[in-house]
Amino acid sequence: MAQGTFITLEGGEGAGKSTLSRGLADALTAKGRAVVTTREPGGAPGADAIRALLASGEANRWSALEEALLIAAARANHLSQTVRPALEAGSDVICDRYIDSTYAYQVAAGGLSANVLAQLNTLIDAPAPDLTFVLDLDPEAGLGRSRGAVAGEDRFEKKGAGFHAKVRAAFLDIAAREPQRCVVLDASKEAHDVLADALKALESRL
Repeated sequence: MAQGTFITLEGGEGAGKSTLSRGLADALTAKGRAVVTTREPGGAPGADAIRALLASGEANRWSALEEALLIAAARANHLSQTVRPALEAGSDVICDRYIDSTYAYQVAAGGLSANVLAQLNTLIDAPAPDLTFVLDLDPEAGLGRSRGAVAGEDRFEKKGAGFHAKVRAAFLDIAAREPQRCVVLDASKEAHDVLADALKALESRL
Protein backbone atom coordinates (compact mmCIF):
# COMPACT_ATOMS: atom_id res chain seq x y z
CA MET A 1 0.00 0.00 0.00
CA ALA A 2 1.29 3.44 -0.93
CA GLN A 3 2.33 5.75 1.87
CA GLY A 4 -0.07 8.63 2.56
CA THR A 5 0.83 12.28 2.11
CA PHE A 6 1.85 14.31 5.18
CA ILE A 7 0.54 17.89 4.95
CA THR A 8 1.15 20.47 7.67
CA LEU A 9 -0.52 23.83 8.24
CA GLU A 10 1.47 26.61 9.89
CA GLY A 11 0.85 30.21 10.90
CA GLY A 12 0.25 32.53 13.80
CA GLU A 13 -2.72 32.82 16.12
CA GLY A 14 -6.08 33.11 14.34
CA ALA A 15 -4.65 32.52 10.86
CA GLY A 16 -7.37 30.01 9.93
CA LYS A 17 -5.47 26.74 10.08
CA SER A 18 -8.39 24.76 11.58
CA THR A 19 -10.78 26.05 8.91
CA LEU A 20 -8.34 25.18 6.13
CA SER A 21 -7.76 21.73 7.62
CA ARG A 22 -11.48 20.95 7.41
CA GLY A 23 -11.73 22.29 3.88
CA LEU A 24 -8.75 20.31 2.61
CA ALA A 25 -10.01 17.15 4.29
CA ASP A 26 -13.45 17.51 2.68
CA ALA A 27 -11.91 18.12 -0.75
CA LEU A 28 -9.54 15.14 -0.54
CA THR A 29 -12.26 12.87 0.83
CA ALA A 30 -14.48 13.86 -2.11
CA LYS A 31 -11.71 12.61 -4.40
CA GLY A 32 -11.85 9.22 -2.70
CA ARG A 33 -8.78 9.63 -0.50
CA ALA A 34 -8.67 8.56 3.14
CA VAL A 35 -7.79 11.54 5.34
CA VAL A 36 -6.83 11.96 9.00
CA THR A 37 -6.91 15.47 10.47
CA THR A 38 -4.92 16.15 13.60
CA ARG A 39 -3.07 18.90 15.47
CA GLU A 40 -0.06 19.70 17.61
CA PRO A 41 0.44 19.74 20.43
CA GLY A 42 -2.11 16.96 20.77
CA GLY A 43 -3.56 14.43 18.39
CA ALA A 44 -3.22 11.45 20.74
CA PRO A 45 -4.29 10.89 24.38
CA GLY A 46 -0.88 11.49 25.94
CA ALA A 47 -0.17 14.44 23.66
CA ASP A 48 -3.56 15.99 24.46
CA ALA A 49 -2.72 15.88 28.18
CA ILE A 50 0.51 17.75 27.49
CA ARG A 51 -1.36 20.28 25.32
CA ALA A 52 -3.40 21.30 28.34
CA LEU A 53 -0.18 22.12 30.19
CA LEU A 54 1.23 24.16 27.31
CA ALA A 55 -1.81 26.07 26.12
CA SER A 56 -3.26 27.31 29.41
CA GLY A 57 -2.03 29.40 32.30
CA GLU A 58 0.15 32.48 32.45
CA ALA A 59 2.34 33.47 29.50
CA ASN A 60 5.58 32.90 31.43
CA ARG A 61 4.54 29.58 32.95
CA TRP A 62 7.23 27.74 30.96
CA SER A 63 10.56 28.76 29.45
CA ALA A 64 11.20 28.12 25.75
CA LEU A 65 13.34 25.10 26.65
CA GLU A 66 10.66 23.67 28.90
CA GLU A 67 8.07 24.22 26.17
CA ALA A 68 10.27 22.46 23.61
CA LEU A 69 10.77 19.46 25.90
CA LEU A 70 7.02 19.16 26.50
CA ILE A 71 6.30 19.55 22.79
CA ALA A 72 8.86 16.87 21.92
CA ALA A 73 7.21 14.43 24.34
CA ALA A 74 3.79 15.25 22.89
CA ARG A 75 5.13 14.94 19.34
CA ALA A 76 6.69 11.54 20.02
CA ASN A 77 3.33 10.28 21.31
CA HIS A 78 1.44 11.88 18.43
CA LEU A 79 3.74 10.37 15.81
CA SER A 80 3.64 6.87 17.27
CA GLN A 81 -0.08 6.79 18.00
CA THR A 82 -1.58 8.77 15.13
CA VAL A 83 0.63 10.07 12.33
CA ARG A 84 2.81 7.09 11.43
CA PRO A 85 -0.01 4.50 11.59
CA ALA A 86 -2.21 6.66 9.35
CA LEU A 87 0.51 7.31 6.78
CA GLU A 88 1.52 3.65 6.72
CA ALA A 89 -2.12 2.68 6.14
CA GLY A 90 -2.17 4.94 3.08
CA SER A 91 -4.16 7.81 4.59
CA ASP A 92 -3.26 11.43 4.00
CA VAL A 93 -2.53 13.29 7.24
CA ILE A 94 -3.34 16.98 7.64
CA CYS A 95 -1.71 18.36 10.79
CA ASP A 96 -2.48 21.78 12.29
CA ARG A 97 1.02 22.86 13.47
CA TYR A 98 4.19 20.78 13.50
CA ILE A 99 7.97 21.29 13.59
CA ASP A 100 7.88 24.74 11.96
CA SER A 101 5.69 26.06 14.78
CA THR A 102 8.22 24.89 17.34
CA TYR A 103 10.94 26.74 15.44
CA ALA A 104 8.86 29.92 15.11
CA TYR A 105 7.58 30.04 18.69
CA GLN A 106 10.35 28.49 20.77
CA VAL A 107 13.46 29.29 18.68
CA ALA A 108 12.83 32.50 16.72
CA ALA A 109 10.52 34.19 19.24
CA GLY A 110 11.48 32.34 22.43
CA GLY A 111 15.25 32.33 22.11
CA LEU A 112 15.85 28.57 22.20
CA SER A 113 18.91 27.31 20.33
CA ALA A 114 18.01 25.87 16.94
CA ASN A 115 20.47 23.06 17.65
CA VAL A 116 18.42 21.98 20.67
CA LEU A 117 15.28 21.72 18.55
CA ALA A 118 17.14 19.79 15.86
CA GLN A 119 18.46 17.34 18.45
CA LEU A 120 14.98 16.79 19.92
CA ASN A 121 13.45 16.12 16.52
CA THR A 122 16.28 13.73 15.66
CA LEU A 123 15.80 11.94 18.98
CA ILE A 124 12.13 11.24 18.25
CA ASP A 125 12.79 10.61 14.52
CA ALA A 126 10.27 13.25 13.44
CA PRO A 127 9.59 12.95 9.68
CA ALA A 128 9.58 15.98 7.41
CA PRO A 129 6.20 16.92 5.90
CA ASP A 130 5.60 16.39 2.19
CA LEU A 131 3.91 19.78 1.88
CA THR A 132 3.47 22.73 4.24
CA PHE A 133 0.98 25.57 3.90
CA VAL A 134 2.05 28.74 5.71
CA LEU A 135 -0.99 30.93 6.41
CA ASP A 136 0.35 34.46 6.55
CA LEU A 137 -1.62 37.10 8.44
CA ASP A 138 -0.85 40.30 10.32
CA PRO A 139 -0.50 39.21 13.97
CA GLU A 140 -2.85 41.91 15.26
CA ALA A 141 -5.58 40.77 12.87
CA GLY A 142 -4.96 37.15 13.79
CA LEU A 143 -5.18 37.79 17.51
CA GLY A 144 -8.45 39.60 16.89
CA ARG A 145 -9.85 36.52 15.14
CA SER A 146 -8.44 33.89 17.49
CA ARG A 147 -10.80 31.83 19.64
CA GLY A 148 -8.12 30.62 22.03
CA ALA A 149 -9.56 32.41 25.04
CA VAL A 150 -12.95 30.77 24.46
CA ALA A 151 -11.31 27.35 24.58
CA GLY A 152 -9.16 28.28 27.57
CA GLU A 153 -6.07 27.97 25.38
CA ASP A 154 -4.80 31.52 25.20
CA ARG A 155 -1.43 31.26 26.92
CA PHE A 156 0.55 32.13 23.78
CA GLU A 157 -1.93 34.83 22.81
CA LYS A 158 -0.96 36.63 26.05
CA LYS A 159 2.60 37.13 24.81
CA GLY A 160 3.40 40.60 23.47
CA ALA A 161 3.15 42.06 19.97
CA GLY A 162 6.91 41.78 19.51
CA PHE A 163 6.76 38.04 20.16
CA HIS A 164 4.05 37.49 17.55
CA ALA A 165 5.87 39.66 15.00
CA LYS A 166 8.90 37.39 15.37
CA VAL A 167 6.67 34.32 14.92
CA ARG A 168 5.29 35.68 11.65
CA ALA A 169 8.74 36.59 10.36
CA ALA A 170 10.04 33.13 11.23
CA PHE A 171 7.30 31.37 9.26
CA LEU A 172 8.02 33.52 6.21
CA ASP A 173 11.74 32.86 6.60
CA ILE A 174 11.15 29.10 6.69
CA ALA A 175 9.01 29.30 3.55
CA ALA A 176 11.68 31.33 1.76
CA ARG A 177 14.37 28.79 2.71
CA GLU A 178 12.30 25.76 1.68
CA PRO A 179 10.18 26.76 -1.33
CA GLN A 180 10.04 23.17 -2.55
CA ARG A 181 8.08 22.21 0.59
CA CYS A 182 6.32 25.39 1.65
CA VAL A 183 3.50 27.37 0.06
CA VAL A 184 2.60 30.76 1.54
CA LEU A 185 -1.12 31.57 1.54
CA ASP A 186 -2.62 35.02 2.09
CA ALA A 187 -4.74 34.31 5.16
CA SER A 188 -6.37 37.75 5.04
CA LYS A 189 -8.57 36.46 2.20
CA GLU A 190 -11.96 34.88 2.72
CA ALA A 191 -11.77 31.26 3.88
CA HIS A 192 -13.11 29.86 0.59
CA ASP A 193 -10.45 31.78 -1.35
CA VAL A 194 -7.68 30.51 0.93
CA LEU A 195 -8.95 26.97 0.38
CA ALA A 196 -9.04 27.48 -3.40
CA ASP A 197 -5.43 28.71 -3.35
CA ALA A 198 -4.39 25.71 -1.24
CA LEU A 199 -6.13 23.20 -3.49
CA LYS A 200 -4.51 24.72 -6.58
CA ALA A 201 -1.09 24.42 -4.97
CA LEU A 202 -1.88 20.90 -3.77
CA GLU A 203 -2.71 19.75 -7.30
CA SER A 204 0.45 21.26 -8.75
CA ARG A 205 2.78 20.01 -6.01
CA LEU A 206 1.57 16.46 -5.35
